[in-house]
Amino acid sequence: MDSATVNGGDARKNQGTVYQSPFVTSRGKGSRTSKGTARATYGALVSSEAARQWAIRSLIAIAVGVAAGYLTADWRIGATFGIGALIAFTVHHSRRQSEVPHWRRPSAAQRRTEAQLKVMKRLGYRVLHARGIEGGNGQIDHFIVGRRGAFAIDSESWDKRLPLRNKLEKLYHGRFSKNERIDEALEEARAAQRLISEQLGREIHVRASLAIYGPGMPWDSHNLRGVDIITGTKVRKWLRTGKSRLSEQEIEEIYQAAQKVLLPRY
Repeated sequence: MDSATVNGGDARKNQGTVYQSPFVTSRGKGSRTSKGTARATYGALVSSEAARQWAIRSLIAIAVGVAAGYLTADWRIGATFGIGALIAFTVHHSRRQSEVPHWRRPSAAQRRTEAQLKVMKRLGYRVLHARGIEGGNGQIDHFIVGRRGAFAIDSESWDKRLPLRNKLEKLYHGRFSKNERIDEALEEARAAQRLISEQLGREIHVRASLAIYGPGMPWDSHNLRGVDIITGTKVRKWLRTGKSRLSEQEIEEIYQAAQKVLLPRY
């Protein structure tokens, strides 16, 4: 975990270490690199990385095409295989591509949820990733608003060898209690609900959830202590269970308010 560094001039004012999420970049005033230079440098890195990836994919596709053409003695078949390989690489890359910048790469669980949410975005849902709560260290991995309501999802990858069970309204992963993690998710969702409601001047509801990948569960979704515990691969199905019926205008208003009050953690 990264921690913010206090320079000599600020050491008298700030005693101790300030928590900083691994998805947050440093924006201290004492930074030696100007904001414009940093953006330009990152832009160059992204461009060069994208060019390198395209070059690698193109070379592999050409190799596949040449091999197929040689084996079949037909250049048209080889060209077809080569083009097909390039398309397959492109589709695979687009599915794995995250909206969170490369230097703050999300976890595998967060990427899997994000991939499902890309489909929901085509259905009119609005999505924000890696959002923090002002004055707190928590993070909402995914904030979603659509026709069925507003949702806050935290994505978790847990050991699949340990069973997940509900015992007396408490969640256990093997013999380890996960109630603290549930309480954190509920607190984050309630904070988001309060901030967005204040921004809009009217009350809204945000459903809290944990999308869990790894261990098998006897349910697709189960509400526990105010948080929906859902099978990670069933996120899209869960989003359609919302009871709200929001208009397009309401969806956009909530989304715009969330952008303002839920701070990006990257």
